[in-house]
Amino acid sequence: MSNAITILNHEEDQRVVEAIKQAEHNTSGEIKVHIENHCKGDVEQRSLFVFKRLKLNETKLRNGVLIYLAIKDRKFAILGDEGIDKVVGDGFWNDVKDLMLQSFKEGRFAEGLEYGILRCGEKLKTYFPYQSDDVNEIPDEISYENN
Repeated sequence: MSNAITILNHEEDQRVVEAIKQAEHNTSGEIKVHIENHCKGDVEQRSLFVFKRLKLNETKLRNGVLIYLAIKDRKFAILGDEGIDKVVGDGFWNDVKDLMLQSFKEGRFAEGLEYGILRCGEKLKTYFPYQSDDVNEIPDEISYENN
C-alpha cells in the first residue's frame, strides 16, 4: 500500500503544483494540498488543525482552501476559510469532493487533486478575483506528513 510520501510520483507532484499555480493565477485565493498517512479521529477536526498549522487562516482576505488527504485511512476533506464559506453555496465543497472521489477510488490521485484544485480556483475567481498587487501568501508545494 502507498504512503503519503509515495502516493504521487515526482511528475504527478509537479502536475498538482502546476494546477495550484494555474488555479491561483486568476484569484487572490490560496489553495494548499496536504497529504499524510493517518487521520487520528475526525477528518474535519484534523483538517482544521492542519489548516491552522499551515496558516491558511491567516491570509489577508481569509480565502485559503485546504485539500486534505489521509491515504492509509482513506479519508479526505476540503476546508475553506470563513471568507470563502460566506460566499460559496453550502453544497459546493461536497460537490467537489464527490467528483474527486471518483478518481481516488480508481487510484488516480493526481487527476483527482488536479480536478478539485481547478474547480476550487474557478469558484475562488468568482468571489476573489486576482488583484494586481496580489502576493502568494501560501507556498504552492504539497505538504507531506509520513505519520
